[in-house]
Amino acid sequence: SDRKPPLPGGAGGSIGLNTGDPCCMGRLHSVHFLPRFSGERGDVTMDKMFCFQCEQTAFGTGCTERGVCGKQPDCAGLQDLLLGLLKEAAAKGADPALLADGLFTTVTNVNFDPEKVAEAARRVAAAIPRKLPPDMAGLEKLAGKYAFPPRREKLGEEVADSQELLLYGLKGMSAYLHHARRLGRTDAACDAFLVRALSALAKPDTPKDELISLALECGRQNLRAMEILNEGHTARFGKPEPAAVRITPVAGKAILVSGHDLDDLEQLLKQTEGGGVNVYTHGEMLPAHGYPKLAAYKHLAGNFGTAWQSQQTEFDNIPAPVLFTTNCLMPPRPSYEDRIYTTSVVGYEGMVHIEGTKDGKKDFTPIIKHALKLGGYEHDHSMSGINGGHILTTGFAHGAVLSHADKLTTAIKNGDIKHIFLVGGCDGAHPGRNYYTEFVKQTPMDSLVLTLACGKYRFNDLDLGEIDGIPRILDMGQCNDSYSAIKVALALAEVFNCDINKLPLTLVLSWYEQKAVCILLTLLALGVKNIYLGPTLPAFMTETVVRFLVDTYNLQPITAPEQDMDAILGRS
Repeated sequence: SDRKPPLPGGAGGSIGLNTGDPCCMGRLHSVHFLPRFSGERGDVTMDKMFCFQCEQTAFGTGCTERGVCGKQPDCAGLQDLLLGLLKEAAAKGADPALLADGLFTTVTNVNFDPEKVAEAARRVAAAIPRKLPPDMAGLEKLAGKYAFPPRREKLGEEVADSQELLLYGLKGMSAYLHHARRLGRTDAACDAFLVRALSALAKPDTPKDELISLALECGRQNLRAMEILNEGHTARFGKPEPAAVRITPVAGKAILVSGHDLDDLEQLLKQTEGGGVNVYTHGEMLPAHGYPKLAAYKHLAGNFGTAWQSQQTEFDNIPAPVLFTTNCLMPPRPSYEDRIYTTSVVGYEGMVHIEGTKDGKKDFTPIIKHALKLGGYEHDHSMSGINGGHILTTGFAHGAVLSHADKLTTAIKNGDIKHIFLVGGCDGAHPGRNYYTEFVKQTPMDSLVLTLACGKYRFNDLDLGEIDGIPRILDMGQCNDSYSAIKVALALAEVFNCDINKLPLTLVLSWYEQKAVCILLTLLALGVKNIYLGPTLPAFMTETVVRFLVDTYNLQPITAPEQDMDAILGRS
């Protein structure tokens, strides 16, 4: 193959922020966004591609040779084409399910397969309707008309980049709508907004202020999207309960399940029951162990490994196949590439893809046979978390936490709990992400740490003890379980008869991809202020947008753990 290997995760040197002065954000953004163009001034043909949607984008400005994530230029171009067609289809009133699935396909670390992206583009084009070139070469040529740099040059940075902020929020919301729809849950208002917002992006004359307003509305709609997904999860699998989860694989045949889709996990558990194959969660699937109806499967044997960005090391020569149900997939290494299976919107060139029927049923026989052939582990396999721990806890969703609301509020009133930190979000390979480990280690003994999403792997194997029987680290679930964190915060605000910003609560968030962008928009739409965000600021936020967020919401870039902790707790 002549396809270049991906840059290692984190390579490319995203610009970090190491000052508490909010003005540094303006200085950072005054020098970013210099996409490289070939030829003389005015020639808007990019070197190969342009993408700056994730936190690890090369040099903090944009990937132009190939994605830091491993995405190749041909796939990047076809995703540009798909996004352009989605906007056109929305303007024609296309099916919201088609729009959501198309947007989810373009989320970071979801689909690297040019053929699969081209298939998605053809499905969307048929809904417009619009005739596309019959071959890949023709599609790739057409994709150039949808590239971002020419649009920015035509519309200006403020409008074009505000379009991207809204688009990335829609991508995140679409992921949750996709999962909810698989569980039989939809919301007419969310679907209508998705169509309306994409339609606004199809019009070049939508002004910047309207785009920012739509982005915040996207945050409000996303709260409902997360709510219906929560309803779907609890109706199908039961209300989450606290659970201890082993991270040491046991002897025996095995399958790993990564991503977020609990419906896929349940189908696989049913098909492997009694077959002598253990099933392990990986990454954001860890919270599955807190759902009673999933935990009831005795062969759901534990959680494998740590966060997604360590998979290329942790999967090395693994004696088991791995099913990716959603992001985050990284380009597989030769030692295990024959063991990667994808499903739903996930795709990677050369990997086996498990298709589903129209009603979502899937036959996982190929991966089960592969697990039996590989043989699994001969002996228990020693593994640990990032900090050396061997047991993780999960299942502290809002129902579990609020069932002890009296104990929690009494502890706060008595001063036994003086502060609550929500530390979570998307993890990544950027070196600055050890900030979150050190920050949690420095939290006072009279504080709680709520966490969620894959960012928790930076510290979720630490033993921080308890306060009056309440564990100091409470894993609330997947990234979409930000809904649980919001429910707890709103409940506490009601108990204490105060604004949410008056609670002894601080959010310290990490971001990587577009679901995190959408969750940030949700928090901002709810009026949450004083959020600490890192490890870097999004490259697609212009200086004007950043200043708006700083002035309106006092959004803070993370600095150093000690410095931020002192500022939060008012220590001199």
